[in-house]
Amino acid sequence: MSTEHPQPLWQPTDERIARARITRFQAWAAEHHGAPAEGGYPALHRWSVAEPEDFWTAVTRWFDVRFATPYARVLGDRAMPGAEWFPGATLNYAEHALRAADDRADEPALLYVDETHEPRPVTWAELRRQVGALAGRLRDLGVRPGDRVSGYLPNIPEAVVALLATAAVGAVWTSCAPDFGARSVLDRFQQVEPVVLFTVDGYRYGGKEHDRRETVAELRRELPTLRAVVHIPLLGTDAPEGALDWAGLTAGDTEPVFEQVPFDHPLWVLYSSGTTGLPKAIVQSQGGILVEHLKQLGLHCDLGPEDRFFWYTSTGWMMWNFLVSGLLTGTTIVLYDGSPGYPDTGAQWRIAERTGTTLYGTSAAYVMACRKAGVHPARDFDLSTVQCVATTGSPLPPDGFRWLHDEVRDDLWIASVSGGTDVCSCFAGAVPTLPVYTGELQAPGLGTDLQSWDPSGAPLVDEVGELVVTNPMPSMPIRFWNDPDGSRYHGSYFDTYPGVWRHGDWITVTSRGSVIIHGRSDSTLNRQGVRMGSADIYEVVERLPEIKESLVVGIEQPDGGYWMPLFVHLAPGAVLDDALRDRVKKAIREQLSPRHVPDEIIEVPGVPHTLTGKRIEVPVKRLLQGTPLEKAVNPGSIDDLALLGFYEQLARKRA
Repeated sequence: MSTEHPQPLWQPTDERIARARITRFQAWAAEHHGAPAEGGYPALHRWSVAEPEDFWTAVTRWFDVRFATPYARVLGDRAMPGAEWFPGATLNYAEHALRAADDRADEPALLYVDETHEPRPVTWAELRRQVGALAGRLRDLGVRPGDRVSGYLPNIPEAVVALLATAAVGAVWTSCAPDFGARSVLDRFQQVEPVVLFTVDGYRYGGKEHDRRETVAELRRELPTLRAVVHIPLLGTDAPEGALDWAGLTAGDTEPVFEQVPFDHPLWVLYSSGTTGLPKAIVQSQGGILVEHLKQLGLHCDLGPEDRFFWYTSTGWMMWNFLVSGLLTGTTIVLYDGSPGYPDTGAQWRIAERTGTTLYGTSAAYVMACRKAGVHPARDFDLSTVQCVATTGSPLPPDGFRWLHDEVRDDLWIASVSGGTDVCSCFAGAVPTLPVYTGELQAPGLGTDLQSWDPSGAPLVDEVGELVVTNPMPSMPIRFWNDPDGSRYHGSYFDTYPGVWRHGDWITVTSRGSVIIHGRSDSTLNRQGVRMGSADIYEVVERLPEIKESLVVGIEQPDGGYWMPLFVHLAPGAVLDDALRDRVKKAIREQLSPRHVPDEIIEVPGVPHTLTGKRIEVPVKRLLQGTPLEKAVNPGSIDDLALLGFYEQLARKRA
């Protein structure tokens, strides 16, 4: 892949660079903590990974992190896994998330939007009051530091209040979206044994109401550790027998009491997609998330009190937790509960317009859907407040960059970011002071020693290799739940390169310092020793208007051969005839590699995804290798289990 001398798609102006918070941080850190004053972001990044203790000290001081008791040192044991951050320190995440209530009480902390697209504000004072009242009632219910509190909730203000009240008490939050079925939720919540469950009676999506009361009843039956269930009547129904009513729990006017907990005290449990076996229950710490998100949101995303931060997400995806952390920088966060494309494909742009969003985050898939649907955001909406459009979930193809540049604004900062639930943050992505190159992430994040390695552990530049992180990040998991000897945690990231985090993505680090993501390395297409990421195939194939979505896998055959089918879900009215097959093959041959032309192109009724929207390549590969469905995939982790029947049948026919 050539990465030589391309022209940037976007270049920040001198004025924009000067006013960026990261520029001011660098000048201050140079004066007080030994950071380089010259050399811009590349010099700052080199310092941040070479001198992690100085860098993270600077972050905590720049953002005025309040330690109730001081730390003995910044980084104790720095081995991975098990790095020890800020030993001796105590603090509280929720206290920092509510600090803006002190001087901006009547300004909006939250803007809540449903499918009517009319924003409703919740002020900082009201958010703080509700958190104080609910935290007091949780303590009355016997919730203590370390207890787990769960939410089966959509992206509504009550979910934010419940998370912050849980953190204020020192308990551990965990959530699932209400479109998850009972089995999916139980696969997650039964692992952590919650004592309180917050639920809705249902939710609205795509203009329809979805009643979830039967699912809630099943959760109550199957979670024997519950001491209390809290009913939020989103659809207006009465609380079921034995459940507490939300309004009663949050009616008081109680000043919040913030439990001061150790830096590495658990804040929340997130879950891997769990496509095979039970989802990994990933535990992240109050302090680790606090400092990582202050860095990521306050410096990389350039967010502050004057900003409005909207990311389309659900409570079952780490981006919801990341969105809530916008409160740490005093930013107003936008909560949207509803379909991403209701009543039309342009819905998210309308929400950005109506909320005055300054940083708008979405999925690469939504951007490409808008492009295919002929949406014209700048023509149809006033997006003058939007300074940055960020995407994640999968790599944003070059055509997506160009479409945003052409259809939103030619001076738009486009931030494709990549990280993971595993760290609830970004390894690489947004930097407000660097140029944007089409198809590339701007740079690795501060404090993140991101590299591309070959199988022997040698770093690569301008070549595809494994994404590794060679130093600890504060938000790396403190552990997995129910993994007493740490073997599952170790096996997930540290088996390939001892002491070094291997994430499971193929990346290129360019000689300019930017990053290209090629897709998951465990579903890499390896033809005659030439590796290609699945994302590269999708980017080319899905440019064709007839292809709605695609899925590609490479399967090693018992005879030493290699079978690489491409599955295509066609747009309405399209037909997979020889002419379309030839156009698909020609596009891959000419734009990517003649070695990676698929052996077969097969029409499918749909492409299966995880509940967070990622294509499930590895389980499909396992099905096609003859693994039984129940062993190839965790049924509760898939958006449409029926689709897997097609691949199972195909495997039988081939056998």
